[in-house]
Order: sequence, then structure tokens, then C-alpha cells
Amino acid sequence: MKKLLTIAGSDSSGGAGIQADLKTFSALGTYGMSCICSITAQNTQGVTDVQNINVKTVISQLEAVYDDIEPDGVKTGMLSTPEITQAVTEFLKKRNKSPLVVDPVMVATTGARLMEEAAIKVYKEELFPISTLITPNIQEAEVLADMEIKTLEDMKIAAKKIMNYKCNAVLIKGGHLINDATDLLYNGERFIEYKGVKYETKNTHGTGCTLSSALAVYLAKGYTLEDSVRKAKKYITNAIENAVNNSVGHGNGPVEHFWNCKSED
Repeated sequence: MKKLLTIAGSDSSGGAGIQADLKTFSALGTYGMSCICSITAQNTQGVTDVQNINVKTVISQLEAVYDDIEPDGVKTGMLSTPEITQAVTEFLKKRNKSPLVVDPVMVATTGARLMEEAAIKVYKEELFPISTLITPNIQEAEVLADMEIKTLEDMKIAAKKIMNYKCNAVLIKGGHLINDATDLLYNGERFIEYKGVKYETKNTHGTGCTLSSALAVYLAKGYTLEDSVRKAKKYITNAIENAVNNSVGHGNGPVEHFWNCKSED
């Protein structure tokens, strides 16, 4: 069984962050581990409080994992301060030998800001260059590329700009586009478009976390980058489709992580 590690923040309502990552790892048949960098008080309606974990404890968690159970794949999510981001990056540079998916979590689905401005600089200069893939959504790509994104052509321009941070590859998630949900992969040489259906639903809490976790799983299993994106896209699309009519919470509900594990009973 492949072993996956998420380095991210905790979501008390279970729809995003560490909880979404672990659900995804389990749904895709892998063993999930976690390093909690922040604790958030949140639900489907918003984030009400954030407590960042001290850097020493963050590193202690990573050491505990790597000293005993070396991960086959890693993803990072919410790294909200420059100190945490720097410490995690330095640790991964020394110890990690597995595919690394970086989800630059800046803003929650509900609109809450989850990353300090100074942390973005560390992402660009230190974390992106050691990643296998980074997965910004439209809003995050706009910040990273310093431009407005409205169309697929805008996404291509932004991807080229983001690659200037010495990334190996970037996947811009198109779920926030007006007309469709096309994701765009750019590896520095060519663009690959992944068309998607845009569902009329408010149940999209944790989509970015879930997708990046699925990507880490498929990369850990040995799939190519292109096939990993294709399979992860299929997984999250089904997770959204199967959550269209769920009734969890009064705001942006979670996706259905275990759509592929349901029995007929």
C-alpha cells in the first residue's frame, strides 16, 4: 500500500484541509498521514478563527513521520506563515524523495484569507522549485502571475509567468471560469487541456484540497504527470457530481469523497 503525507491545515467541519486530504487518500486505497500546520475553526459558511502551530511542533511531526514511515507521495496545503513555509521547505529539501504536489492555498472557498503575504515570497523562491506540480486555482494564479484571468488564453499566459518561478509544472484549475471547468497543465513545453463539466452546485468545499491529494496519490502510484491529472480530474468531477444534492451544512457543502466506495446496501 502506498503511503501519502499531507502537510496542511485542519478544517473542523471536515470538508477541506487535512480532513479532505485523508479522506481522499483512503478513498483511493492508500495510507494517509498528516502534519498539521494550522488549526482552523470553520464550517461550510466560513472561517472564524485560525491558530498556527509553532514551527518546532510542525517539524517534530515531519520528523516522526519520516523517521518511521517514509511517504511515497506528499502534498502541501495551507502553509499560512513565512516561518512555517520556510521550515517545511527546508525539511523537504533534505528528506523528501517522493513526488511533491504543492497546492498554494491562499483563500478558502468561503473567501477567508489563509496565507500571509510574506509567505507567498517563500513559496515562489523556495517551495515551487522543489515541487513536482503546483495547483493554483484561478484566484491564486491571478496573484502569482499578477494578472486578471478570464479566459483559457489568459490561463496560458499566466501559466507561462508562473513557470518563471522554476516550477517543474503548473496545473491551473479552471473551476472558477464562467463557462466551463477546463483545467490547464503546462510543463514548460506544451499545454494540455482537461475539459470538465461545470455543475450547478454550492457543494464545492474542499475541491482544491481533494484534487491535489488525488494528484499526489496517482503520482505516488507511478502514473505519468499527464495521466495523474486525468485520473485526479475524473475523481474530483465525480466527487462534485455526487455531492450536488447533499445536505451537509448551510453554506458551501463538502464534495463526496467516497463516491467510488459506495455499496448498494
